[in-house]
Amino acid sequence: MTEQRIEDLTIGGERTLEHIDHDALERFCFPDGQGFPPSYAAFVRHLGWARLFGLWLIYPPVLPGHADGLLGRGRSLTARFAEEYREGEAEGFDWIVEPDGDWRRTQSLQVFGWSENGDVLLWDTSARDEAGEFPIWESARMQSLHRRGSNLIEVLPGLRMRAGSLTMDHDAQPLTSSLL
Repeated sequence: MTEQRIEDLTIGGERTLEHIDHDALERFCFPDGQGFPPSYAAFVRHLGWARLFGLWLIYPPVLPGHADGLLGRGRSLTARFAEEYREGEAEGFDWIVEPDGDWRRTQSLQVFGWSENGDVLLWDTSARDEAGEFPIWESARMQSLHRRGSNLIEVLPGLRMRAGSLTMDHDAQPLTSSLL
């Protein structure tokens, strides 16, 4: 089977790129001193701001004054995720780190995608590989932890499959940029 490539994803219309912060996409650094994972950067450059497989929103870095950006909305969702898991650990709800996670790992997970079902895609920012990628995790309604793959390319087939009937004749639908 041929490996999925970001460039093979189809888009149902004109890409929404005018509010993407291309400088941040190239220059942003995580605490380890490296930038965005290559598969994520390729995704944003290729698709811009779009709904993936009829369900998933992958937050791009956006220019100041625009909504739904990784560095704004993503940070807010990461804070919400962290709070949910701190409370879960305090209450002894060990099942919310199952089947693949643990409490320590929750401290290094950062949200970069959100499904319209309330599920989140997260990077494990403590585990970058030699290719510059972060492992990707999914949390169903912030109530479980599933390791989905080593990069966004590896995760795409599972996201498509779990979207089921929401998948249309194209992989991504452009979304309109919004001002705050």
